[in-house]
Amino acid sequence: MAMFRPSGEGRMSPKTVPMELEAAVDSEDASSNQRLHDLWPLGEVDPKRARFPCCIVWTPLPIVSWLAPYIGHVGICREDGAVLDFAGSNFVSIDNFAYGAVARYLQLDRKQCCFPPNLAGHTCEQNYRHVERGTAISWDDALHSSMQYFQHKYYNLFTCNCHSFVANCLNRLAYNGRLRWNVVNLAALILWRGKWVDGMSVFRSFFPFVSVLCIGILMAGWPFLIGMAVFSSLLVGWFLFGIYCTRSLIE
Repeated sequence: MAMFRPSGEGRMSPKTVPMELEAAVDSEDASSNQRLHDLWPLGEVDPKRARFPCCIVWTPLPIVSWLAPYIGHVGICREDGAVLDFAGSNFVSIDNFAYGAVARYLQLDRKQCCFPPNLAGHTCEQNYRHVERGTAISWDDALHSSMQYFQHKYYNLFTCNCHSFVANCLNRLAYNGRLRWNVVNLAALILWRGKWVDGMSVFRSFFPFVSVLCIGILMAGWPFLIGMAVFSSLLVGWFLFGIYCTRSLIE
């Protein structure tokens, strides 16, 4: 005997499919937004224990900072406050900040980052470019991915340095909705918004520069100042040219 089955049974209405897809996307977006509010609480910044959760940290470099105090060594910190910094070829140091204690720091807001569970879950406007650059599901995941990438990179002060590593991390995080972090705008961010750890940090950052400046003026006079100005101009010009003209220094 032939079995009769109603025409609607076992089949989905054409209108039902888009509604279910839309509901799924809304559910993923809600899950992504919920994760933003459920971020792991951070500990306090504690310079004595060298703990700077989700911070960019800076310290002066020997010799280089004596001539140009706005240049230094930078690193970025995990959620537990441990510092990661690109300290040499194929080497990213963990919790052992090169060139001394942190002098300056800037704590970043994780809510300004993009942690997409999938393509539909991006909070930044450049989702496809973010996927090409590399995404992450958490702050520490982004830092770990960048660390693995830079463990196969050669260190060079002028082409691939500690700033390049931190900029790569910020691009993976899509911090502040941006994917164009580089050596120049990272250095400017620290310069204008960074906080000094204490008075001694200010002293050890500028005292060598002031001493070299005074000795140079006493021994050579105005030509020394001109030489310092030329040195700074060439240094800054190199990075500006490499990033914004040839784009060869963009990670």
